[in-house]
Amino acid sequence: MGNLVEKIKASADYLKERIDKEYGHGVILGSGLGNLTGQMTVHQTISYADIPGFPTSTVEGHKGSLVFGELGGKNVVCMSGRFHYYEGYSMEDVTFPIRVMKFLGVHTLLISNASGGMNGAFEVGDLMIIRDHIYLQPEHPLRGKNYEELGPRFPNMNDAYDPKMVKMGLEIAKENNMVCHTGVYVGVQGPTFETPAEYKCFALMGGDAVGMSTTPEVVVARHMDMKVFAISVISDMGYPFEKADHVSHAFVLEKATAAEPKMTKVIIELLHKI
Repeated sequence: MGNLVEKIKASADYLKERIDKEYGHGVILGSGLGNLTGQMTVHQTISYADIPGFPTSTVEGHKGSLVFGELGGKNVVCMSGRFHYYEGYSMEDVTFPIRVMKFLGVHTLLISNASGGMNGAFEVGDLMIIRDHIYLQPEHPLRGKNYEELGPRFPNMNDAYDPKMVKMGLEIAKENNMVCHTGVYVGVQGPTFETPAEYKCFALMGGDAVGMSTTPEVVVARHMDMKVFAISVISDMGYPFEKADHVSHAFVLEKATAAEPKMTKVIIELLHKI
């Protein structure tokens, strides 16, 4: 199929033929965090496999469908399952659904993930609202030809995470007696979890949590002038070493799922307020 813009339009046109409402808010669900859709008044669910141009999710804990519905008083399109560079996809594939969301009318993107903590003040099960990130993925999603109809060649990444929504998210967590921090997210390739030296390195660089997603989606969302809010569940601790867990994917899923109701509440109440 032709260039990127044509591929985006083909996917968006397919979806527009199957939905009869406008959806201004997008949500991406991370590992072990897929049950948010159970809180939605679902209008329609469309499998990724049925959408032209969409890759399909291969990771346990990622379901693989777009869910259209109402959540927090807003019409929302929810990615139940996301794509990762480590699965073998290009960054164009990883971020393609964000492009399609924009063409459907989404202007605000809410992202969740499970991440490894690297801040001594954190505990497993805490929430962290991302205020900034360090991009360490091996490929940049804007590498290659830039299409001006999608965004500028050199997008500014100041305030990549909307400061007003960061503040609102913290207030919501405080009102509900949740332990919630703000911090810097380090985005890496994976799929290996970090070595002790890597955890220490990322912490000394200024990172508070590390994970294998989110940063590419944020870059592309900002490229298209979408507002972004992102929240992590601290599913394990990697640094300082005295708090480090013996981490596995099953461990991450277990801890993320246990903390999911808190994350869900923040997202739903944030949607009510924005």
